[in-house]
Amino acid sequence: MFKLSEIKELIKLVDQTSVEELEIENEGSRLHIRKPGKSEVVTVQPAPVMHTYTQPAAIPAQSAPQAAPVQEATAAPEQSSAASNNYHKITSPMVGTFYSSPSPEAAPFVKVGDRVNTKSVVCILEAMKLMNELEAEVNGEIVEILVSNGQLVEFGQPLFLVKAD
Repeated sequence: MFKLSEIKELIKLVDQTSVEELEIENEGSRLHIRKPGKSEVVTVQPAPVMHTYTQPAAIPAQSAPQAAPVQEATAAPEQSSAASNNYHKITSPMVGTFYSSPSPEAAPFVKVGDRVNTKSVVCILEAMKLMNELEAEVNGEIVEILVSNGQLVEFGQPLFLVKAD
């Protein structure tokens, strides 16, 4: 399995060179990095022995990252999956670090129960030293925050559940 520090270093190296795409396989895990502007930025596929759930044998390169199902398995799966079907999911548009507030001493952008509109900033995603504000893009009420402050998130990973108006 690749370490987060190794992945970050490889991203920096690819970013600083003319290399457009890098794919590495190590102990059954595969790391695939493409420069922005391609269909995906970073995909890490863990070795099948690391999974605690059933996974199809063939995984397309553009499938959803594998970190989200492992995290959801730590909560009550029946409740999360049933509840998430009724709510709008705000998902991560990129791989990065999730920050719930603009600075460590500031209050979070949103809390459970807060009302949001299409232009409400709900979090910051840091990717390659750039801070990207993520807007709700839906009117409604935050019912669940699915990730913790400072957590690394994957492309397409659900971050919030919103009860849409």
